[in-house]
Amino acid sequence: QTSARARQPAGAEAGPPPVLLPSAQPVPAAERILQRGIFEIDGRSCDVVLSDSVLWWRPIQPERPAAPAAGEWPRAAPLLSRKEEFIELKDLFSVKLKWRRSAKQQKGGTLLGITLFVCMKKEQNKLKDYTLTLNNLSEDHCFSWVRDLKKILTVTEYKGHALSLLKECELQEFDGVICVGGDGSASEVAHGLLLRAQMDAGIDTNYILTPVRTPLPLGIIPAGSTNVLAHSLYGITHIVTATLHIIMGHMQPVDICTFSSAGKFLRFGFSAMFGFGGRTLASAEKHRWMPPNQRKDFAMIKTLARLKPEDCEISFLPAKGSQDFQEASRTTESDYNNQWQKIQGHFLNINIMAIPCCCSVEPGVLAPNTRLNNGSMALIIARNTSRPEFVKHLKRYASLKSQFNFPFVETYTVEEVKLQPRNNSGCDTGDVEFHGPSSENNYPWNVDGDLVEVPSEVHIKVHPQLIKLYGGNLEEMNDYK
Repeated sequence: QTSARARQPAGAEAGPPPVLLPSAQPVPAAERILQRGIFEIDGRSCDVVLSDSVLWWRPIQPERPAAPAAGEWPRAAPLLSRKEEFIELKDLFSVKLKWRRSAKQQKGGTLLGITLFVCMKKEQNKLKDYTLTLNNLSEDHCFSWVRDLKKILTVTEYKGHALSLLKECELQEFDGVICVGGDGSASEVAHGLLLRAQMDAGIDTNYILTPVRTPLPLGIIPAGSTNVLAHSLYGITHIVTATLHIIMGHMQPVDICTFSSAGKFLRFGFSAMFGFGGRTLASAEKHRWMPPNQRKDFAMIKTLARLKPEDCEISFLPAKGSQDFQEASRTTESDYNNQWQKIQGHFLNINIMAIPCCCSVEPGVLAPNTRLNNGSMALIIARNTSRPEFVKHLKRYASLKSQFNFPFVETYTVEEVKLQPRNNSGCDTGDVEFHGPSSENNYPWNVDGDLVEVPSEVHIKVHPQLIKLYGGNLEEMNDYK
């Protein structure tokens, strides 16, 4: 979205800023006229024009004549002066339809027109928002205008829209990218920025072995349900705090992972879940008609009811000089050193996290031995156990007790992970519906809240400080205790 300033003459009072302009129209001759129509603005009928960069209007209604004095002939109504007012669309940050509804009515009602949300700059660099209402009772007329205005705002409208924009638009003129949303949106934008950096560097995006850093920093203003990435970055999910970090230009380099399968690059991401976490998301995606919180709870209960382990082979490369945060015995093929190690067996859930994964709804940290930029990942494995014991493990995430203090839970600090499912028929998806080719053999992964379906081995590798995010240094703030 673009943000905003509306022009006003010197000495004007605060409030919606009417602007007296020269007789020449503010619309440049070379600009396209996208819309032209009649709206009522501040009680006056106006001729309104929308171009690529400007919205301008002028009154077309004569003033009401004053009553004639006794003995005088009525005088003709004088026409309003051809006063033109305008706002630049770079100063428009939102638009919505204006409805008249009853107190209990949430949808429908009587359409009154369009409300534009504009930001103007006042003295001493202060910003102030105001609204401009374009009144018109025609639904077709208003819907057409809103459609074109939203195109100009270029907000994301569907999953993958941000990725498409970042791959296609010219980024040289920007200093950074700001994302207002949850973990899925933030991850999509981070993936898009990094993918665009590889394209600009001439790297084949099907086979990314050594990715280059993105030159543009990413700012995240939390607006989702859990906001794990924002909480891990700022230590709190507070919109004003996030915005001030962006305004002040605080930068924090952050690790991110590449996900590949059969040698082919899949995507960038900060964390992933396989097994219970992947199946739960797959079930939730099938029931998107439910409200988000109900969908999440329903999917978790249903997946627990059908709980079964995955037969997997897990290979991992330990992080150099790492010390595990659990001193439990491990079944591996070699001592804990810098050589690849292998684990085989049946697992209920596998978490791989390159960031601490703090969450406002959980008092603990999901990966307490991982930092934002220490070049390692947490590999957390829950082996096969009874359903009651696994539920106890899950409940620990919402308490102050350690979720790792179970004999079936193992933790490692790693740089790379390869996970290969060993049952050839694919996972038992139950009534979970997958999409795409060979869906019956796909295994569901939860990557930063997005469902990724892969039929074979997945290779995950952490890349140190590959992206910069707007935020403070939480390690100095000591918030990861």
